Amino acid sequence: MKVSDFNYELPKELIAQVPIKNRDESRLMILDKNLKTIEHKVFKDIIDYLKPGDCLVRNNTKVIPARLYGVKETTGANVEFLLLKRIEADIWEVMVRPGKKLMPGTKVIFGNGLLKAEIIEKLESGNRKIKFEYNGIFNEILNEIGLMPLPPYIHEKLKDKDRYQTIYAKYEGSAAAPTAGLHFTEELFKKIEKKGIEVANVTLHVGIGTFRPVKVENIEEHSMHSEYFYIKKEDAEKINKAKKEGHRVIAVGTTSCRVLESIADQNGFVEETQGNTSIFIYPGYKFKCLDALITNFHLPESTLIMLVSALAGKDFIMEAYKQAVKERYRFFSFGDAMFIK
Repeated sequence: MKVSDFNYELPKELIAQVPIKNRDESRLMILDKNLKTIEHKVFKDIIDYLKPGDCLVRNNTKVIPARLYGVKETTGANVEFLLLKRIEADIWEVMVRPGKKLMPGTKVIFGNGLLKAEIIEKLESGNRKIKFEYNGIFNEILNEIGLMPLPPYIHEKLKDKDRYQTIYAKYEGSAAAPTAGLHFTEELFKKIEKKGIEVANVTLHVGIGTFRPVKVENIEEHSMHSEYFYIKKEDAEKINKAKKEGHRVIAVGTTSCRVLESIADQNGFVEETQGNTSIFIYPGYKFKCLDALITNFHLPESTLIMLVSALAGKDFIMEAYKQAVKERYRFFSFGDAMFIK
C-alpha cells in the first residue's frame, strides 16, 4: 500500500487557524462504517449517537508551553527550543533552531535569565539533550515564558492558551494537544453522564512526531515515533465492563485509540499498565478493543488518516474527506470532527 493512496486535495483556506467561539459548536460528520452512510451534524449532537453503557475513553494529557525563544550566551544570536521529552529531572530532549550553531557546550538564556540551558549532546535524530538551570519552580517559569507548541500549519497567534487544551487535561507532558477532545464542554459531559455513558481516562503524552510526514512510499516500511502512556486500574475496569456487557468502547481521538490497541489482549480486555507505544495502525489492521472513534480531519498522507482508514475502510474515508472539502468543513487541530461508528 502506497503513501500516495492517502492523498487528497485540500484548499489552504480550509485549514482552521483559530478555534471557534464555542467548543461544542464545531461541525460533526457521522460515518457509519458498516452501512457506509454520511450525515452532517453539530458536535453537541454526539450525545444522540452515544448509548447507555458505552465507554468513552479520553486522553487526559496536558500540553506544556514547550516552545521557548532565547539567545546564545556568547553571541546573543536568536535561538528556538521545542521541548519534546523530559529524560530525567532537568534534562530534556529538545528540537533546536538553528541546528548547525547549537553544539554541545553551547549555553542559551531564556526569559532574561529566568531559565538557562546547556547543550549536553547531539542525538542521532538531530535533536539535542540539554540541561536546564533555574531558581524556583520549573513549571511556573515555563508557564511564564513558554508558548504553546502549535502545529506548523497554524500561522495565527493563539489568544487564549487554554483553547489548545482539553477541559479535562490533567497530567503535563505533551508537545501537542489530543485535538479530538477540544470539542467537549462541561455541559456536554454532564449530559453524557446523565445518559449512562461511562467515561474512562488514559494518558498518552503526544510527541511532535505526530506531525512528521511519512517519508517512505511503501507504508509498511514506515517507523512510528514512540510515545509514553499509562492507564489506571479503575479506568481499565470501566473499559472491560463495557466489553463484557457487549457495549461499545469509543476512543476520543487517535491517541486514546493507540493506547487501547497497544495494551488490549486478543479479547479486547485491558489492564493497568504503563510504557511506550510505537503502534502503527493502517488498513488491514484488526481492532481488538476499539469499536468507534471520535476524531478530527487529518493531514493528507499522514499516519492518522491511515489509522481512520483502517477502521472505516480507505475508500469510504477518502470519499468522506472529499465530501468534507466540498461541504467546507474546517480541517486539522482547530477544525471540525467526525464520529466513526
